[in-house]
Amino acid sequence: MESYFLDWANLLLRWVHVITAIAWVGSSFYFVFLDSSLTPPEDPELKRQGVSGELWAVHGGGFYHPVKFAVSPPKLPGHLHWFYWESYSTWLTGFSLFTVSYLWSASTYLIDKSRMDWAPAEAIAVALGFLVVFWLLYDGICRVFGQRKNGDAIVGALVLVLVCVASWLACHWFAGRAAFLLMGAMIATSMSANVFFWIIPGQRTVVQQIKDGLPVDPIHGKRGKQRSVHNTYFTLPVLFAMLSNHYSFTYTHPQNWLVLIAMMFAGAAIRQFFVMRHGYKLGRNAHPWPYAAAGVLVLLALITWMRPAPVAPAAASAAPAAVSFVEVQKVLSARCYMCHGEAVQMKNVRLDSPEQVKAHAQAVYQQAVVTKIMPMNNATGITDEERALIGAWFLAGAPTAP
Repeated sequence: MESYFLDWANLLLRWVHVITAIAWVGSSFYFVFLDSSLTPPEDPELKRQGVSGELWAVHGGGFYHPVKFAVSPPKLPGHLHWFYWESYSTWLTGFSLFTVSYLWSASTYLIDKSRMDWAPAEAIAVALGFLVVFWLLYDGICRVFGQRKNGDAIVGALVLVLVCVASWLACHWFAGRAAFLLMGAMIATSMSANVFFWIIPGQRTVVQQIKDGLPVDPIHGKRGKQRSVHNTYFTLPVLFAMLSNHYSFTYTHPQNWLVLIAMMFAGAAIRQFFVMRHGYKLGRNAHPWPYAAAGVLVLLALITWMRPAPVAPAAASAAPAAVSFVEVQKVLSARCYMCHGEAVQMKNVRLDSPEQVKAHAQAVYQQAVVTKIMPMNNATGITDEERALIGAWFLAGAPTAP
């Protein structure tokens, strides 16, 4: 029964998490596009009010004319829309989902004893430590180097090193799928912390200064913009990490930490292309195609490097050896019954009867032979020979007769 309710919690949290993430990423991408596409105002009245840029756009049958004030508007409107609940809701639902999916069953989903044999409480504490320590180090880098000359380049290089170190540690300490998800959660936590600790407080300070009739300090806008730009570069790496659990060939690779770093780098490079291309159209930047090319080249290099080794074709005269259900049942009994037997039915799947095995034969083949994600983290020690046996049985029609 616990597994049933956990499945519902996973479904509903994942649904809400995706919805709020779409809202957050969408607004983030829009405002980055807006900043890159603004042109100096032509109307003298707009210039007098302190407008530094404007944009004319058409969407959904209507025309829109957003403007941006260099520091602050001459007068606050009666209603000011804030963008922060998209971020907070995404983090809250994401952390809840991570808790239900990984922390709640840490011994099954978080720990891979072949990598690090520690108690669930220890693994959970270290995983949570990733979220906190990365934010503290990243924030410290931004504070120390962010305002220096060439500060953006220095911060970018140091954060890249930090991500590489964290990826290596996560992939050597945790199960592969959990390591990738943890890296995504770690970076996403820093994104939301940027909103919570820097962007929104800075905006509230500016609003209060305007209300009090005080000069507005432009540093708050500059810091908020800096952290917002960081967030947009983090977005594609985080999205890959969150989607990676569907593609076991990435996190089960022997050098999965290199796969993770390369995919994140490719995502950040491609995002840089999209950030800069709007400015190029307005004549502000050189064409940013090298960034897109770098990202694509990294992806092509990964595809080439990770391709499976060719398998020698079997002799044409060799007939495939018949595999009986009794042989398959022995493997299932030793490797699968503990989670899919009479006592426990994870995901409401039982494999301890011929009828149930027949009903789930396709799933067994996909999970145990094709993707090799089951048994989870290979906790029961299934061998390649046993996987091949299940594969031969399935391809022969999955017979269940004795």
